Amino acid sequence: MNFFLQMAGFPGSGKSTLSRKIAQTIQAVIIDHDIVKTALLESLDDLPIDPRRAGSVSYHIEWALIEFHLSQGHSVIFDSPCFYSEMVEKGVALANKNGAKYKYIECYLNDVEEIKRRLKSRTRMVSQIQTVDSEEGFYQAINQSKKPDTNHYLIIDSSQPLENYINKVLEYIKY
Repeated sequence: MNFFLQMAGFPGSGKSTLSRKIAQTIQAVIIDHDIVKTALLESLDDLPIDPRRAGSVSYHIEWALIEFHLSQGHSVIFDSPCFYSEMVEKGVALANKNGAKYKYIECYLNDVEEIKRRLKSRTRMVSQIQTVDSEEGFYQAINQSKKPDTNHYLIIDSSQPLENYINKVLEYIKY
């Protein structure tokens, strides 16, 4: 049975790294919000566009891609922070509509200094943040993450090396 895996977590928490490892291991399509939003922003260089509007348009494109791949029987990983409850609701609905198992993994990293280090050291796309603007906002975001109504989700301590939790993640996805 195919699955729809919705990733969640603050930027720099390890979602993309984990998504790529999962996709390499068990054959899944990744829809990466930053890739779509960056492509949109870069394609409109000569036209000013509000980044929030670009984010909204990007999500419409991504949901269409997710639904297409699920309808074709592919497993899909959605690499996005998942800050809004509407995203979880839409993810559950699309998985159900297409007969896919719904899965949700949050990369949780409760260390603002480590997040800042990761953000600074990565190759940044246009759509990605460069740093944490507010520590208060950071802690509010990670403590109020949106999760499915069920208890069937996985929270990973992504301060640890990937090798420490990849098997737990793969087992969760198979379940």
